[in-house]
Amino acid sequence: MKLFIQLPCLKEADTLPITLAELPRRVEGFDEVKWLVINDGSTDATEEVAYEHGVDYVVSHTRTMGLGRAFATGVEECLKLGADVIVNTDADNQYNAGDIAKLVQPILNQQAAITIGARPIQTTPHFSGRKKLFQRLGSWVVRVASHSDVADATSGFRAMSRQAALRLNVFSDYTYTLETIIQAGSKNMSIVSVPIRTNEDLRPSRLFSSIPQYIFRSVLIIVRIIVVYRPLVCFAVVGSVLMAIGTVLSLRYVYFIVMGQSGGHVQSLILASLLIGMGFQTIFIGFVADLLSVNRQLIEDLKVSLFEIRHGAGTSEKQADTE
Repeated sequence: MKLFIQLPCLKEADTLPITLAELPRRVEGFDEVKWLVINDGSTDATEEVAYEHGVDYVVSHTRTMGLGRAFATGVEECLKLGADVIVNTDADNQYNAGDIAKLVQPILNQQAAITIGARPIQTTPHFSGRKKLFQRLGSWVVRVASHSDVADATSGFRAMSRQAALRLNVFSDYTYTLETIIQAGSKNMSIVSVPIRTNEDLRPSRLFSSIPQYIFRSVLIIVRIIVVYRPLVCFAVVGSVLMAIGTVLSLRYVYFIVMGQSGGHVQSLILASLLIGMGFQTIFIGFVADLLSVNRQLIEDLKVSLFEIRHGAGTSEKQADTE
């Protein structure tokens, strides 16, 4: 059994030694523990520092591609190297590495395909009240969208089985946290939250310059992934709302005809016709998108099969998701 701990990095030469000093080299249930750093186009000495402090593998982007892409690159590389379980953590030492054994335990016990470290948000001193509020709201939205019980949706401290990692596809370059949870929920993977500890803040977050910007981009990611994986539901809801409004306007026009006051209300009838037509077309697009979604699922399954044929299935290929 191989455990890979990956760390996406962007200019982390100063914080990386502190983080690596805390990472375990032995975890119960695994024969090997390997470290992998994803250098996302850093212009400092991140790569050199990683090797100097015992990192087994470093994968470097020639330019900065974003946290989401760095995460995806790391997962792919870990899978190629035969990882049975992959742990992702931040290079700024935000998460307590002593909780890695606890994080992977549900996967080893086949109780989960993915585990998410739940930070003690409400008692974390460097989190502002506004950030705590938006974190709770965001996690609630992701729970609804993914049909899961994830307590901390934005936590980057997470573990996944090989089979779960193979089936996840990150579309966003910006981040991976929300997208992968919703995607996993859409694929009926079991997700478990594990309470974890955090360390003191070493530096401000580089993921966003302001909370409104982060919220805006997160909403776009959530909407996009829902449309990709549940297109019929999304388009059917929008189309039904349009048709319902059009129907109400039509009934309003009928009411005025019955009351002998039809004059001057033709505009309502025209608008009603347009809305009903738009609603019907939107629902029809939903059916087409759903057919494309089925085709996408088949392609993803084929991709997984080809990857395993090309790179091998790891030492514990029998380990599957708990769904």
